[in-house]
Amino acid sequence: MKRRTFLAAVAAAPVILPRTVFGANDRLNIAFIGMGGQIQGHVRNTLQLGHHVAAFCDVDPNQITNSQNRHKAKAGSVKAYADYRELLEKEKSLDAVVIATPDHWHAPICTAAMKAKKHVFCEKPLTHTIAESRSLRKISRTSKVVTQTGNQGSASPNLRRSIELIQSGLLGQVSNVHVWHPAHGWPNGGVRPPGEDPVPSGMNWDFWCGPAPSRPYKNGIYHPAKWRGWYDFGNGSIGDFCCHSFNMPVRALNLGYPSRVETSNVQKAGLETYAKTVTHTFHFPAKGSRAAVNLIYYTGGVDMPPKHITDPLIGTFGNIPRVGAVVEAEHGLLSSGLWNSQCYVKLKGDKKFAGHTNHAEAKKVPQRLPRANGHFREWTDAILNNGKTFAPFEIGGHLTEIGLSGIVALKLQRNLDWDGQAMKAKGIPEAAALTRKQNRTKWL
Repeated sequence: MKRRTFLAAVAAAPVILPRTVFGANDRLNIAFIGMGGQIQGHVRNTLQLGHHVAAFCDVDPNQITNSQNRHKAKAGSVKAYADYRELLEKEKSLDAVVIATPDHWHAPICTAAMKAKKHVFCEKPLTHTIAESRSLRKISRTSKVVTQTGNQGSASPNLRRSIELIQSGLLGQVSNVHVWHPAHGWPNGGVRPPGEDPVPSGMNWDFWCGPAPSRPYKNGIYHPAKWRGWYDFGNGSIGDFCCHSFNMPVRALNLGYPSRVETSNVQKAGLETYAKTVTHTFHFPAKGSRAAVNLIYYTGGVDMPPKHITDPLIGTFGNIPRVGAVVEAEHGLLSSGLWNSQCYVKLKGDKKFAGHTNHAEAKKVPQRLPRANGHFREWTDAILNNGKTFAPFEIGGHLTEIGLSGIVALKLQRNLDWDGQAMKAKGIPEAAALTRKQNRTKWL
């Protein structure tokens, strides 16, 4: 049986087959850059799929040691690098890299990897600024490598089913998409603490700061895991979840750039950090037969969707889910969850939400999108088969650009008439500087 035919036959099966089934030529050499908690699942996927874990790279050797110890039983002795440039230069047999560094390092390392002709999987958000996303999208079109953005909900059959239901016209015209997230634990609304603490043994803190301005190291403030709240390194809640929660509606409704970007209910909006609470509203103009759509992101737990959205959730599930996303349309509602990995439908006249497989009208809509057998495997299979992924940098970059236009508005504390193609706010020239940044070049 031909390999493509075999893969199609097992596409619906949950089992992950070892690569030895397909032969040694299908074994990819994959390196990992940024050895925090997020990347560990990708290492496990690589090993389960029978690929070779070629190297771990991190400016903090403690992260590498922890990763080597965690995977030693299956990965053996993995090469260690402190410098991604050295890794790309020395690992001549390398096929692909997985990048899970803090956001401010995504674009430089992705660019270097694609220029080195390596296939790239990069965690979301794809980049730290809008201009970086635009650049990576452009490079990815001509680099002839397979890219995948780490918004894992893309592989969910429920996400793809939601797209099918919306595009079938089952819900009619969509007016609003409501997304909510509670208060987060990252730093917000303040300034960096005074003083300086000893850098962890062996760690190159200046390299960790990399393209961002240098600052003193402080325990438990930036590394590990707290960096997302600081604008020099991340973009808070909207940066974390725009590529997840915007994914399905942007695809289903073919949303381009918002024409207006607004913020409201802002509390503790720091100059260096993301706000404690904020509601981002992105207005997309009508296009073709589609009506205008508002994409509304509530974060911090103060502002929430209106009662006509939350009451049906309570009536079905007993409470308002801690996180979620609901599509509001003329014929009813669709609840997709924050990662768009759910698909519950409530049409007008229905008493409660029902899973799409149990909803009489939803069941009539035919399936037309392919289903995936895992987000990471979709990437590795696309590499082996000269295929395509569902979340390439072209799409991941577009989602990132939408979310980060909300950061421009938040930093300026102004609502924007937004020209997404030009990356500018009409009548507010100072917004242009916030779509890009001046990098330190020492470590690039």
